[in-house]
Amino acid sequence: MPNLSSRPRLPDHRGRATWGERIVPLEEFKRAAALAGSECDATWRAAAERALHAPVADGVPVEGPYRRIVLCGGVYSNHLALAALLDEARRLAADAVYCLGDLGGFGPRPEAVWPLVARGGVRVVQGNYEQALAEDAPDCRCGYTDPRDNRFAELSYRYTAAHCSPAFRAFLGALPARRRVRVGAREILLVHGSPRRVNEFLFESTSPVAFLETLCDRAAADAIACTHTGLHWHAALPSGRDVINVGALGRPANDGTPRIWFALIEERDRALAVELRPLGYDHHALAVEMRAEGLPEEFVATILSGWWTTCLEILPARERARSRY
Repeated sequence: MPNLSSRPRLPDHRGRATWGERIVPLEEFKRAAALAGSECDATWRAAAERALHAPVADGVPVEGPYRRIVLCGGVYSNHLALAALLDEARRLAADAVYCLGDLGGFGPRPEAVWPLVARGGVRVVQGNYEQALAEDAPDCRCGYTDPRDNRFAELSYRYTAAHCSPAFRAFLGALPARRRVRVGAREILLVHGSPRRVNEFLFESTSPVAFLETLCDRAAADAIACTHTGLHWHAALPSGRDVINVGALGRPANDGTPRIWFALIEERDRALAVELRPLGYDHHALAVEMRAEGLPEEFVATILSGWWTTCLEILPARERARSRY
């Protein structure tokens, strides 16, 4: 892990607000906003708040109940990491293994994960990659906005799309967009990006508690598990609920080590016990396969070093400050 004391300090914006290209005193921004807007009465505000927190029924059946489950996300064609995870899940006596989407992308030979998913009984949630490949979309729908991020995303998607058979695409298209699973007495909603959007990035530093509580309210769930960002984190909320980003199985967590991450979840004392666990695998063998397939050397460098060399521009300031590049 990086030395926290050596991280670059972020600018202190307390008491100030961003207004266009300027940073202004917060009170000045509030006065301008008050003049530009309109005041709503208390009845309207109360109704709007109730609507914001009202549960949204999705009709998704609840699977389980289980005693202990393993969750992973972002396999990214890394069949060696998936095989290692299935071995670890058996060692941990997990009742079920769930993948929260993005079986393909980044790594070599995307269909090599398919037989592992079948033999391991992995239950998969449809991510943006599954949706894009099944619909033969022009891009991966990753949600990047920076040209450099999108350039590498295009290289990854173009390679993956060229190596997916019609049968594999049909399998991806038939996967559910969300699943619900019961662990003990606790119900967990499984999604790829967020309950709101398949490619929404839920980063730890930009997901405040009030926002996460609202997501749980709307999802009518005791917990939400997601992926998409590639970085793992867990928020135990004041309400007793949990939001878990399980990270990615297919590439390191931008921490300078080649290990990958998954989540082990079980119920203890009527609460969810969440463990975010690192896992080693034969990353050198994966790098050899990637080079043989002509994938970008930047991708290979990430697998070997543990530092992201691509898709960095989407990272918020605090997550980017932990990066090497």
